[in-house]
Amino acid sequence: MTEVSLKERFSALGNLPRFFRLVWNTSPLITMINAILRIVRSAIPVAILYVGKLIIDQVVQMSHSSNADFNYLWELVAIEFGLAILSDGLSRATTLVDSLLGDLFSNYTSIQIMQHAAILDLDQFEDSIFYDKLERARQQTIGRTILLSQVLSQVQDLITMGFLAAGLIIYYPWLILLLFIAVLPAFMGESYFNDKTYSLSRRQTPERRELDYLRYIGASDETAKEVKIFDLSGFLIDRFRRLSGKFYMDNKQLAIKRSLWGTLFSVVGSLGYYGAYIIIILKAVRGDLSIGTLTFLAGSFRQLRSLLEGILSRFTTVSQGAIYLKDFFDFFDIQPKIKLSSNARAFPNPIQKGFTFENVGFKYVNSEYWANRHLNFILHAGEKLALVGENGAGKTTLVKLLARLYDPTEGRILLDGYDLREYDLAELRKQVGVIFQDYLRYQMTVSQNIAIGDIAEKENKELIIHSAKQSLADPLIQKLPGKYEQPLGKRFNQGVELSGGEWQKIALARAYMKDAQLFILDEPTSALDARSEYEVFQRFSELTRGKTAVLISHRFSTVRMADRILVLDKGEILEEGSHEELLDKKNRYAELFNLQAMGYQ
Repeated sequence: MTEVSLKERFSALGNLPRFFRLVWNTSPLITMINAILRIVRSAIPVAILYVGKLIIDQVVQMSHSSNADFNYLWELVAIEFGLAILSDGLSRATTLVDSLLGDLFSNYTSIQIMQHAAILDLDQFEDSIFYDKLERARQQTIGRTILLSQVLSQVQDLITMGFLAAGLIIYYPWLILLLFIAVLPAFMGESYFNDKTYSLSRRQTPERRELDYLRYIGASDETAKEVKIFDLSGFLIDRFRRLSGKFYMDNKQLAIKRSLWGTLFSVVGSLGYYGAYIIIILKAVRGDLSIGTLTFLAGSFRQLRSLLEGILSRFTTVSQGAIYLKDFFDFFDIQPKIKLSSNARAFPNPIQKGFTFENVGFKYVNSEYWANRHLNFILHAGEKLALVGENGAGKTTLVKLLARLYDPTEGRILLDGYDLREYDLAELRKQVGVIFQDYLRYQMTVSQNIAIGDIAEKENKELIIHSAKQSLADPLIQKLPGKYEQPLGKRFNQGVELSGGEWQKIALARAYMKDAQLFILDEPTSALDARSEYEVFQRFSELTRGKTAVLISHRFSTVRMADRILVLDKGEILEEGSHEELLDKKNRYAELFNLQAMGYQ
């Protein structure tokens, strides 16, 4: 999108009803209070101006009369004083309510984003177009709060304008027409430059994500060692400087043009206002108007001009925000491709036959290549299956299909004779315990890091400790200052960083949290020493006794413990069998095994 027409702006306002439903859902009570406060406030300006007119006319009348009625005058002054106090109180109350509603709305929509992201598919997160929409939705959390205040202010000002315009129409209706003519150029200018700003922002979204990424890796505890050892700081800083400099120049050029044209349009508006002011003054001099009426009309015209400029200017901003709302709602309109069955089949407990892959293939979004193709095999109930192959052979993709993080692009996966897509997805995920090689190191306590394996048991300290003992993490935890309540990572105060092997033991403990029927370990011991690895797999054998397990590993000392081994190459099954059977075939498995064995000789 490069330009936004006026028609598109008005069309974008159609997003506001959906927006206000979100606002109402945030807090019906505070939304109602906000509306009432603004309606009352909208009548205050014209009331103050009219009381001011009465005061001036009364003073003029008293100056020409010997019977001065001070009581009436002081009553008018007291009323104006009361209106001024009320206006200030309402203004502060509105600001407070706006702030409270804005904070609640920001929190509410942020939660909505997280909740919607949670139901989307894994491969959608691996699509750059999706990420741009997600990033724009995130960035608008503050923008939506500002939009809320702007829209409410717009409504309030429109009501105030109605009151003020009524006063002008009684005396000189043509002043309203002059007002619109004077303000229109400024409105068109603001509209034009807001279009340019929006278009620029849209074009910069992917590069701004890169800028945030450079800012992160240039100053992060997770990247510090590589940045130092490879002396990357100069490279990262130069790239950041070049990219941020480009943004600055683009924004600077647009800002300068906006400022120059804005000044010119402001002069046109001022000429219109003072032209009307002169006409009103001349009529007052000729005696056609009282001094109080002159003050009322001049004040009304001045405020109307200010309000109209604000409304027209804010219209471009509000319509701009409404267009950004489309980005926000576009994210919520993205639906998961993995559909939940309305009559979901209960997950078998226990699994009777196992998982059957029937000509299963999977291709990533926007990829021309198949990650997996022609997969035909059975993972029997209670079987220990190992997956072997070089990097990029499709091992991790296969287990993600098994856990239904992806649905096959072609073919199908059966569980006990029924398509995996027929089963309740939440129940399936509960019955699958997975530890990936690229597990997350949560900047949380030890206890919370382990409980990630089954977050419903986060308060079950006994289970957490048992899981840590099973994964051999308990001895290192006992050495930490806070033990199981010790924060991990350096992002927050009093956090402790662990070595790669120590983190891996924490991650492995997550597998012991869940009483799953299928366990998947993707390179679970890559950072452990030989003794720890042997002990972990002895424990793992106990954990998976009578259960189904899939193991991915490059270490043949662990792979040979499996009942059966699948050798993958370019996403397809090259050979399968037990360790001894595959060695006898003297094919790829035997070649890889002998290459690794040579490294230990």
